[in-house]
Formats: sequence, C-alpha cells, structure tokens
Amino acid sequence: MDFTEISARGLVLLGCGKMGSAMLAGWLRGGLAPSAVHVIDPHPSDWLQSTGVAINGALPAAPAVVLIAVKPQMMGAALPTIAAMGGGQTLFVTVAAGTTIATYEGVFGASTPLVRAMPNTPAAIGRGITAIVGNAAARPADLDLAEGLLSAVGQVVRLPSEDQMDAVTAVSGSGPAYVFHLIEALAAAGVTEGLAPDLAMKLAKATVGGAGQLAEDAAEDPAQLRVNVTSPGGTTAAALAVLMDPETGFPALLARAVKAAADRGRELGK
Repeated sequence: MDFTEISARGLVLLGCGKMGSAMLAGWLRGGLAPSAVHVIDPHPSDWLQSTGVAINGALPAAPAVVLIAVKPQMMGAALPTIAAMGGGQTLFVTVAAGTTIATYEGVFGASTPLVRAMPNTPAAIGRGITAIVGNAAARPADLDLAEGLLSAVGQVVRLPSEDQMDAVTAVSGSGPAYVFHLIEALAAAGVTEGLAPDLAMKLAKATVGGAGQLAEDAAEDPAQLRVNVTSPGGTTAAALAVLMDPETGFPALLARAVKAAADRGRELGK
C-alpha cells in the first residue's frame, strides 16, 4: 500500500486493543512510519509503547484517516474527543461492532466520509476477512484507502449496502467462535471414544485448521471436497448421515445460530 498521503497528514488510531494492535502491526510491517501514527488509548500496552508511535499526545487537526477501534460501550466517551475532525477531508473508518453509520454521522456530520468495517479475530495472525461499506459521503478513493488499510490483516470484501452488515457479523464476525466450539466438541467426542484429551485436542485443532486451509486453497468448492473424502458406506458417510440430517444436523443448527446472531446485531444497532 502507498502510505504517502497518510505519512504527510497522519493517521489517528482511537483504541489499540487486540484489533487495533493487529492493524497497527500490519501497517508498520508494510512501511508506514511510526511518526505518522497517533494513538489514543488509556492503557497502552508495552508492545505499543515500543513501536515508536505517538501515544496520547497532541493530534493533527486534519489527519488523512481516523480509525475507530474502541469497544461499542466506550463510544459515548470516546467519539467526542475526535468530533472536531469531522465534516472535512478526514476519512473515518470504524471496526466497532453494532454501531451504525447513522450513529457516527450524528457525531461527525453527514458530510464526513465514513467507512464501516467488520473484521474478525483471525486478523490477529493476518488471516482475517473484513467487510466494508461506505456512507454517501465516502468517495471511491476513500473506500480504496480503507480497503488498503484493512488488507494489512487479511482479505477485504465490499458490501452493496449497510443492511447486510448484521448478516456478515453473524457469519464471519462471530464465525470464529463457532469454529472454536467445533474444535472443542470434536476433541470431546474423541475423548468419549477413548482418546487421551491432549491427543484428541491436537487431532481436532490440526484437522479443522488443515481443512480450512484446504478449503481456501483448493479449486473445488467445499461440497466437492466433502465428497472427495466420503467413501460410500464408509466411516465418513456414517458420520455425515448424522451431521447432515435436515432437522437435527449442521444445516438447521447453523441456520438458527446465524439468525440468532444477526437478530442480536439488529437489536444492538437500534
């Protein structure tokens, strides 16, 4: 990514927890000068203090980007500290869950270019996927800039409208937790069948991690990959008969889970 404009005007990072730290680390690896970054965080980590970025100091009046990475419950106190930067040429990018574009426009003004983004926790290892959508004031160049910044922690997709953000949150934002629970359950089932707990967990982690990488890398879609490892009448077929049951299997269960997450997201956004 070309950091020329950001280097000249600066970038403000509001909040530097796990997600903010993952993004900052990616930008610094990509060549952004620490001197261009201004972080606002009440409890800066030792790692953050070692990066050379400015912390809790004077802020540029019109930075190129303000990236909002505080928890939703901290918005009320945090947003007023940067409200004066709205309404101009500063792009605001937010990675906070459940806070709508309208909420930010109420603080910064509708003429402020804003990009709402939903990353997920694999961003911490550069394997995240982030969905973005801009408000009416966001220009194509603003979306390009936001995508470039968020690409530091993984893939980026663009949404046609904000009303899809709750579904994205339910699938990819919350999705890692579903996968972690799958690992837990798979390991526990192995223990029930007689495996030692450490061995069962090692098998479950490697199987889910390897299958996920194969699904991303292979030319075939996941349905075909499933067929490839399923011999008729074999052990995998016996398991899939349970997992693919239309009433009690994965499809119905995940549909209910994703709907519950999406519905909750809509409630939080009101």
